Amino acid sequence: MSENNQPIRLDIVSDVVCPWCIVGFLQLQQALTETGIAATIHWQPFELNPEMPQEGENLDEHLQRKYGSGTEQRDQLRQQLIALGQQFGFMFRFDEAMRIVNTFSAHQLLHWASVCGRQHELKITLFNCYFSRARDVSDHEVLTNAAVEAGLDFEEASAVLEDQRYANAVREAQRVSIAGGIQGVPAVIIDQRELVVGAQGVESYKKLLLQAV
Repeated sequence: MSENNQPIRLDIVSDVVCPWCIVGFLQLQQALTETGIAATIHWQPFELNPEMPQEGENLDEHLQRKYGSGTEQRDQLRQQLIALGQQFGFMFRFDEAMRIVNTFSAHQLLHWASVCGRQHELKITLFNCYFSRARDVSDHEVLTNAAVEAGLDFEEASAVLEDQRYANAVREAQRVSIAGGIQGVPAVIIDQRELVVGAQGVESYKKLLLQAV
């Protein structure tokens, strides 16, 4: 617990198509379990590729274009991610047809889910949809079905995506993160005081959490 005997606040800035974001969260979750520290999780939006067109792009081609990643390097990284996921019971599935997609609609739905008290459930569902089930998380049907799986109303989720009522709120949250110096994810803000960027590993997260409380 924090000094005022309240759960510590953890703001996690991330994107649902970022593999290190789910790895980092799973490490953080394990650290919370092992330390016994209570926390409230607040997911904040970040788009890895804000200019990504709606049709998306083949993931391998995208990585080659953006980072110059070769086949051997990508395969090694994916095997590392698969092994890390298995440690925490999360399945990564990669194939040649996998696409990177626009996630702005997903972030709008997540903002609405936070108002409904189901943001965390939806976030984890979307990670599973993209990485474990090869679903297109820019597709509105996929998103509304994920909302239902997370305990939210299908019709309301559809309306949120259709009228984009939370578009400005998501843009503002992204602006605040960037203004705060966040340029990469995952980024964890511990108790609104300390910023930690990157998947740190369980032991490092434990130390950071214990220092914070």
